[in-house]
Amino acid sequence: MKPKGFVDLEFAKLDTEREKRKGLPEIIYAPGKTTNQLKGIVKEFKKHTNLVFISRIAQTQLEALKKSYPELKYFKIAQLAFLGKEIKGKRGNCLVITAGTSDIPVAEEAAIFLEILGNNVERIYDIGVAGVHRIEPFRDKIKKANVLIVVAGMEAALLSIISGICPAPIIGVPTSVGYGAAFKGLSALLGMLNSCAPGSVCVNIDNGLGAGYFAHLINK
Repeated sequence: MKPKGFVDLEFAKLDTEREKRKGLPEIIYAPGKTTNQLKGIVKEFKKHTNLVFISRIAQTQLEALKKSYPELKYFKIAQLAFLGKEIKGKRGNCLVITAGTSDIPVAEEAAIFLEILGNNVERIYDIGVAGVHRIEPFRDKIKKANVLIVVAGMEAALLSIISGICPAPIIGVPTSVGYGAAFKGLSALLGMLNSCAPGSVCVNIDNGLGAGYFAHLINK
């Protein structure tokens, strides 16, 4: 009996109906997959959707896929690959903010994902609390955004400050940036979860894609 709603490749059960349910297809997470597994998954998904996303793709995986799909787009900083047609027409106003320069790779994963899906994205990078006066020139832009993503490591205090001045929904992304007691992002995660400023939520450590996905749903 043929299974309903998914394709069974033995090593993967591909959810081919997720786009109907959620508005976006299943996103391929590359780490841990062999090149042949990745090729098989991409080949099958191309039969079902025009939006094939591959996150955290390694260079060896990328080179192998490029041989079969020379049209594959790759965004190096974000480690994000994409096959298909970008959605035309910019909607809303998504603002992606980082506390530091080291947080940019995670922020770019969110920003590029949003742009491919047809969202208008602006970036403000490196305005963390160690130099809190750097926020002031961007206050009006922060207040006018439809949805914001705040990406921060270490103690992640930037989320509370932005949430305190902005009326729009804010998605916090804790990063693994920081020294020993940062515990690879755990301190940032707890800092964001314990924020006293209302109006924000928090995704998992380094999960820029998850933040971009949620921001897209809000903006949609």
